[in-house]
Amino acid sequence: MRILKLATALPEKEFSTEDLLETFPCRLPEGVRQNVLNLGVHNRSLLDHSASSDPEAILSEDGLVGLCKDACAEAIEKAEISTGDVGYFIATYDANPFLSPGLSQILVRELGFDPYVHHVNAQGIASTAFPKALELAGDYLVAHPNGHVLVCVSGVSSYWFQHQVNGLERVMEIGDISRLRGRSKRAAELRKWVATMEFFLFGDGVCAAVVTNGCEGLSVKRIVEVTNLRKKDYLAGYARLALSGEPFKFGFHSHLDKEIPTLGVEYTELALKRLLGADTESIRKTARKWVIHTGSQKILNLLAEHNGIEGEKIAESRSVLREHGNLAGASLPFVLEKVLSGTNLSKGDRILMLGYGWGFSAAACLLEQ
Repeated sequence: MRILKLATALPEKEFSTEDLLETFPCRLPEGVRQNVLNLGVHNRSLLDHSASSDPEAILSEDGLVGLCKDACAEAIEKAEISTGDVGYFIATYDANPFLSPGLSQILVRELGFDPYVHHVNAQGIASTAFPKALELAGDYLVAHPNGHVLVCVSGVSSYWFQHQVNGLERVMEIGDISRLRGRSKRAAELRKWVATMEFFLFGDGVCAAVVTNGCEGLSVKRIVEVTNLRKKDYLAGYARLALSGEPFKFGFHSHLDKEIPTLGVEYTELALKRLLGADTESIRKTARKWVIHTGSQKILNLLAEHNGIEGEKIAESRSVLREHGNLAGASLPFVLEKVLSGTNLSKGDRILMLGYGWGFSAAACLLEQ
């Protein structure tokens, strides 16, 4: 199986971290501002979610659908195929204004597919979405060796993270939160702090890929995923609904645990060893490039240190984080597209792809030119 072509799409509106700090609903303490700057994000593009006076405003899917259409259309054009050549359409995403139907159902006709086309939604996989989509594509291509698969990976999270801070009046320093008396008070203040970090960390973007068994493109040699080593690991990072006590009203809770970077090192190490076996150390050293999920600056630093990755081999991940923020599931294909467009790869060059996050899951993938 080979990744024939990749294409990306970003919203028109771009925001710097400094701009967002100035327009944030409340003034942040100096320590919290430093936490924000330490994320490693300088800019990001975000969909426009215009405020409405309607007390129950319904979010529009138009921005998300438009980005997906742009990325998919470009990938198909670059691959020099038509929608009629695509036998299987895979859409992965986390946030979508529609809880149901899923994104693939909405996009099928928007992209000009026959309504009988094979399609599937993969929701909630976050940073491991691209490897999972490649697994699904590989399964299809075993049964249809001459076929083409179109993968659409949405990293649009602003539907969640740009709205949960509306009206926020105060955010406390993390050290001050830990000294509060009463579990409920600490939980409430920690929730505000986490929501603030998510607001400044995540950007919006979509990537699309055409996958086939042909002789051109980057070869996908093997994929390994590991999830929930311990029964409650999934609680390290999540987004979930909550009851509000009012008719037709639901709340939104999200959480990023301080243990996520440590868990990420543990999970990705297990995934790498299962992926590479006895060749783990040699391939780790000789890989031409590493494509790593842009979770945060701390996450990239820890994985680079743990795996002994030289700076140049991870430069594209740092660049995508800096210029686009955490793109959730779209971060890996965004980084890979940057590697392929800016690196003169030679036959036999290997690329290691690592992603981890909510689930709790990690995925490792070996790619070869």
